[in-house]
Amino acid sequence: SVERLLSMKRDVFGLGLGQFVLTALVFAFTMGKVPLPVTMPPLGNNALVVLGGGLALSSSAFVLQLLKDKDQLKTRFGKASFGVLLFQDLAVVPLLVVTPILAGKGSVAKAVTNAVIKAAMALGSIAFAGRFFLNPLFRTVAQAKSQEAFLGMVLLTVLSMSFLTEGLGLSNTLGAFLAGVLVSETKYKYQVEADIAPFRGILLGLFFVTVGFEIDVKLIAACPKLVASIVLGIIGIKSAVTTALSMGFGLSFANAQQVGLMTSQGGEFAFVAFGLAKSLGILNPDFTKLMLTSVSLTMALTPFLASLSEKVASKLEEKSDFSHYLSDDREAIEIKQSDGFVVVAGYGIVGKVVCDLLDEKFIKYVGLEVDPDKAIQARNKGLPVFYGDISRPEVCEAFNIGKAKAAIITISEPKETNHAVTNLRRLYPDLKIFARAKDAKHQERLQRTLNVAAMVPILPKENILLTLPFGGAVLKSLGAPAEEVNCILEKKRKEVMSSKGIDEDEEAAELAQLGKTKSEGTEGSSMVAQVVFLGSKSEGDPNVEKVIDGSGSSISVAQ
Repeated sequence: SVERLLSMKRDVFGLGLGQFVLTALVFAFTMGKVPLPVTMPPLGNNALVVLGGGLALSSSAFVLQLLKDKDQLKTRFGKASFGVLLFQDLAVVPLLVVTPILAGKGSVAKAVTNAVIKAAMALGSIAFAGRFFLNPLFRTVAQAKSQEAFLGMVLLTVLSMSFLTEGLGLSNTLGAFLAGVLVSETKYKYQVEADIAPFRGILLGLFFVTVGFEIDVKLIAACPKLVASIVLGIIGIKSAVTTALSMGFGLSFANAQQVGLMTSQGGEFAFVAFGLAKSLGILNPDFTKLMLTSVSLTMALTPFLASLSEKVASKLEEKSDFSHYLSDDREAIEIKQSDGFVVVAGYGIVGKVVCDLLDEKFIKYVGLEVDPDKAIQARNKGLPVFYGDISRPEVCEAFNIGKAKAAIITISEPKETNHAVTNLRRLYPDLKIFARAKDAKHQERLQRTLNVAAMVPILPKENILLTLPFGGAVLKSLGAPAEEVNCILEKKRKEVMSSKGIDEDEEAAELAQLGKTKSEGTEGSSMVAQVVFLGSKSEGDPNVEKVIDGSGSSISVAQ
């Protein structure tokens, strides 16, 4: 979505753009020098353009699944890898537009000009349709409260966009891709994601099967050296270029090599581009089979490469000095120099989930923890959590907290919370502060004397669900719509339940023991995971808006 692109603009349009352009150029030059068997004719310039662009792409399906399974999307290298993949998704559009035009006669410059015109027509039509027709259509279908009708509307959107781009002489795959981008910009994107989730797993499994089908064992046996050199060349070139660029964009070598190796395989859109080029006569059928086999092998090696990069990073982290855990770290410097980041003080149970929710909204944050063991453990995982006491002025200055959008205090001890909040309010009178209070008296004191948003958790400290309403109030006060916040909280609730092996009935029983019930009329959503924002003001302070969390406790959020 546009929001995601803007929040990651440095990784997407800086690192991602550089990776795609440089890698495509290197591959176009290198593939022209590769000695081919006699049965394969020499490659022309048009073929080299398609090859360079196709090989520069990585596999979003493989990489994102691995990052998700290992819970590494929130790490610095995970975010950088995600940014690279996002730009590659954007680069697919011109690649699929240019490929059919390259099959015609004439210069490459003329072909690219025609491609830009056709792409502008397609994107303009789709943007117009999405802005003025798609949202009203989805709203009308949603009012019918029929999941089948809603899913049918999603499929109709995808097919319509595919037929539109095909009618303009472009790839129908491009239309399906743009339909996904368009739907992600609607207010119904979370419902669409939930409805297609069962199909996504099945289709992703089928995709992995088709990757295996592309491997030609006879071809590997006939040309083992050629296939091995192409496979190693793809992995070597992509990892070297991406690692070097990542370091140029401020990543440490440990993180940069993880980005390089994680995105060094070929991508699924290479199958589409090469298949399209073969059908148009740009690529020879035998050569296309060679490339598809090589790309498939690089994808099959992805888990091994990810494991290798993780071991290398672990060894490098062990050899790093203690500055890696302090404000002198390169990642800390990068965050401090940015605008609009959030400071989270305390990385316990509450702090962890709050950081997860900030990651869901792509809000940059820096975590501070006084327990060195917790800080080292989180830092070794690649998370932006550092050792430091926020109640000390020199630490606040070192982490440039004056430029922060907000400070979130999740410390459990009241005295430490008071000390931290007092120091922050004295140093930064206009800073928005959220704090965790021990009881109602502590909450009132924080709100009235120090002008902070405070919340009193009402569930046992070991229950992770207690943090969701607090985190939701933080997101809402940072500008996130209430509807989107509720969707994020519900998603996080399900993740927590799934990780603990708890089903809906067990959750209801657990809440019943605590004297809580699940929400009526929320279609199965837990009360703990719901945050309803009311417009009324809290008594005694006209600048504080009252927020009611799903469990019935109130959170006062300073305006």
